[in-house]
Amino acid sequence: MQRYDWLKKIQRLDPETEFTEIYRISSWYEFPWDYTQSLSFALYRTYAVPSIGRLLAGTGEFTRRTQKRYDDTVLILEAVIEHGFDSSQGREAIRRMNGMHRRYDISDADYRYVLSTFVVTPKRWMDDYGWRRLSPHEIRASVNYYRELGRHMGLVDLPETYEEFERLLDDYEREHFAFDEGGRAVSDSTLGLMASWYPAPLRSSMRLSSLCLLDDPLREAFGYPAPSAPVRHAVRAGMRLRGRFVRLLPPRRRPHLGRDGWQVRSYPGYPYGYRISELGTFEDAPSPGGCPFPHAAADGKGPERATRPDTS
Repeated sequence: MQRYDWLKKIQRLDPETEFTEIYRISSWYEFPWDYTQSLSFALYRTYAVPSIGRLLAGTGEFTRRTQKRYDDTVLILEAVIEHGFDSSQGREAIRRMNGMHRRYDISDADYRYVLSTFVVTPKRWMDDYGWRRLSPHEIRASVNYYRELGRHMGLVDLPETYEEFERLLDDYEREHFAFDEGGRAVSDSTLGLMASWYPAPLRSSMRLSSLCLLDDPLREAFGYPAPSAPVRHAVRAGMRLRGRFVRLLPPRRRPHLGRDGWQVRSYPGYPYGYRISELGTFEDAPSPGGCPFPHAAADGKGPERATRPDTS
């Protein structure tokens, strides 16, 4: 298998009808690490919109149980990608997501903005740090994938092209980015979580590195001081160097899912699995220490579990 064989396969697929398969290949085989990072930063951007950051801080979930909320987000979104919109698992994941959101007064404008970050941020990340840029097929597939996700969320008047998503994001951030104590608290917790994934001696450096990757409007909205120019340049140059190194590696033959990463820590014990229906938050939620894993029923038939995709 040659380095660009996955891209050749993508080019043979139709981004208007086979967008989920294209998105799987891009995010699981071509850019698994980059998609994980860029989608994390996409969600992070939304905290700088006061109506979003304040709401997330008010729930306490993103400040008191940051790791759990990160894991739930990864696993719920991944279930749709893995199994598809029409599968029982994909429908369950969307029900979970919609069930959590409908408890709060969230405007459609905020929903559309959040969706735009998932389309635009990965593309910009690949432009800056990826081992190659996303192809037009991949960009169009991403647009169609998130338009379909938005449709399942009940959203209307969604952008139809990448350029429209990009304009929505830039306009919304220009109008709404502002400092808010709640958004800052969620940001601090998220940066703390990212740093906690590394050995203690490296944590302050990793937090500084994360700040170096923020654009100025985003950093200023949180009230963080600017890192020194040499440090910022060094961090970004290191990221670009990583992309050049990855370009020399052989293509990935097995998928790398979000749950395979060491950052997901709330659901150990895979492949015994977890119930998609128990991910996330609930209005009458059990205590955080409750067991998240499925148990076999008396008849020996346990509930549906997340399963690794067939890679044969």
